[in-house]
Amino acid sequence: MQLLRKIWLPIVIVLVIAIAAFGVFRLHGVFGKTETTRPGSGLANDTKPFNPKTVVYEIYGPPGAVATINYLDLDAQPQIARDVTLPWSLTLTTTAPAASANIVAQGDSDTIGCRIIVNGELKDEKTNTGVNAQTFCLVKSA
Repeated sequence: MQLLRKIWLPIVIVLVIAIAAFGVFRLHGVFGKTETTRPGSGLANDTKPFNPKTVVYEIYGPPGAVATINYLDLDAQPQIARDVTLPWSLTLTTTAPAASANIVAQGDSDTIGCRIIVNGELKDEKTNTGVNAQTFCLVKSA
């Protein structure tokens, strides 16, 4: 009887742990944990075909005007194009699931505008006026 008094608590603890482990093991199959081990089930290294994104930057103004243009490439690296004649356009393509598109331009004319087009859809467009006009366009997630 004294032996039973000493070991009853450890026996109950072992039984509770065993029942809990069995329950977790059974629930893994119910909620699809084993789904990623099946061939063709969408493992992280499996690539699925998708269309690349095309981003078009456009700066426009009076014909023959000159502008300095700063933009982010699709790897978010700043780029600069100095003293380009307007209209100006740049097309970039990426296979990344998302990209940030940003362009800033200042010209030597009284009017300047910018446009960002993603996969043929106009995402942002602005036109500004003033002495040596400046403009910017931003698309947070292309």
